[in-house]
Amino acid sequence: MNTNTRFMRMTSRLLIVSVLSLGMPFQSANATMVGTDKVSASAQSQTNRERIRSFLAREDVRKEMQKQGIDANTADARVAVLSDQEVQQIAGKLDKMPAGGDVISLLLTIFVILLITDILGFTKVFPFTRSVH
Repeated sequence: MNTNTRFMRMTSRLLIVSVLSLGMPFQSANATMVGTDKVSASAQSQTNRERIRSFLAREDVRKEMQKQGIDANTADARVAVLSDQEVQQIAGKLDKMPAGGDVISLLLTIFVILLITDILGFTKVFPFTRSVH
């Protein structure tokens, strides 16, 4: 086989591979700027989440949750997976509470949120609920 034929075969193989690879899907990375409002909202959400956790860690709140049949560890785990909107709603209730706090109304709010998430199938906190899924 001469050099010219070998070169033509290698070139044709390279051309075939190149043409076939054009039809293959490629993933491309898109970099976009993250606005300060999104970063600020995320930081605010994390701060509110920590405020809720510290509230749930209080002894009087834990006792009240036990009276209502809510496991404190499960409630704390649920706070970790709450959406930012739910965290903001609960933190807003914390802000509106008078000093000394209306623990029962906040616990009722947490109970309702846990109940709704149980019914929707996101959690399984209460044994008496059936999820829609």
